[in-house]
Amino acid sequence: MLIGKFDLKHAVLCAAIALSAAACVTTPIPNEKIAVAKSSVQRAEQAGAPELAPVQMAAARDKLARAEKAASDHEAGPATELAEQANADAQLAEATAQEQRSHKAAVEFDANLQALRQESLRSSQPNQ
Repeated sequence: MLIGKFDLKHAVLCAAIALSAAACVTTPIPNEKIAVAKSSVQRAEQAGAPELAPVQMAAARDKLARAEKAASDHEAGPATELAEQANADAQLAEATAQEQRSHKAAVEFDANLQALRQESLRSSQPNQ
C-alpha cells in the first residue's frame, strides 16, 4: 500500500508540473497591447511628434517594432513589456509635440500683442 500512495502523490505532482508548464507555454500574445501602442504611435505622428519630439518618437517606434517581433517569436512577456513601453513613449511624444505647439503659439501671441501695443502707442501720440 505504501507504493500505491507514493505513485498517487507522484502522479499528482507530475500532473501539476505539466499543467504549470502548459500554462507558461500558452501565455497569450498581447495583441491588444500592441494595437494600443500602434494607435498611440499613429496619434503622436498626427500630432507632429516626428518633427517636434523626434527622440521620444524614435523610442516609441523602436519599441513597437521590437514588441511586434517578440510577439511573432511567441515571446509574450517581452512583447507585453515592449508594447507598454512603446505606448508610454508615444504618449510622451504626443504630449511633447502638443506642448511645443502650444509654446510656439504663446510666443507668437505675445509678439502680436506687443506689436499691437506699440502700434496703439504710436497712433495715440499727437503728430508733430
